[in-house]
Amino acid sequence: MKRILVVDDEMAIVTLLKYNLETAGYQVTVAMDGQKAFDEAVTDQYDFILLDLMLPKLDGLEVTKRLRQEKIKTPIMILTAKGEEYDKVIGLELGADDYLTKPFSPREVLARIKAIARRTTEATDEETPATSSKKSQEIYQFPDFTIDLVNYSVTRNGEKIKLTPKEFELLAYFVKRPQRVLSRDKLLNGVWGFDYVGQTRMVDMHVSHLREKIEHDPHQPQYIETVRGFGYRFEGEANQDH
Repeated sequence: MKRILVVDDEMAIVTLLKYNLETAGYQVTVAMDGQKAFDEAVTDQYDFILLDLMLPKLDGLEVTKRLRQEKIKTPIMILTAKGEEYDKVIGLELGADDYLTKPFSPREVLARIKAIARRTTEATDEETPATSSKKSQEIYQFPDFTIDLVNYSVTRNGEKIKLTPKEFELLAYFVKRPQRVLSRDKLLNGVWGFDYVGQTRMVDMHVSHLREKIEHDPHQPQYIETVRGFGYRFEGEANQDH
């Protein structure tokens, strides 16, 4: 039975989520403040975390930040109020996997959880000994940076470039598909694992941040080129170590 940690200080939302998740076959634990949520997530094993942003003691952004610093990789979906656009962006930057804006339907929550779980399972299934061995040899070297798909690191002249988990996944997706025009929907589905209408702004946001970190001049990108009306194309030619 999959275990979900529901974190919210509004009892009506907690009751709604707990009932619908348990009806769908999940085991639910509830935390009503950020400190308890953090303690639960680091001391016990969960398959998913539903995390409100506005919480007592520690807010949802701080919880997300601390969990990722502790190398807790449990998928996190943040719950936000309608006007918290800035907080959504920061939450995703800190390592959250998705977000939902209140009010939301239980059906949408379940659909998002299943989509993220499917992506995670597929990634795990691909890690056979053969593919793992192949992956361990994948290092892409560019004039301005090197990406190591095994150690999940990007470096420039020996110095590590700090990327969020999603920025790294997006960059890896690009370097494996050079010279191909990739639509925002394709990138969203390939990196985030879902293709809901209206979510493609996340792609633009992450591309912008990637350019700031890997391009010599982000305003005249050498690697991630915008193809107007279509999406993006990765122009870099890598020397790949095997």
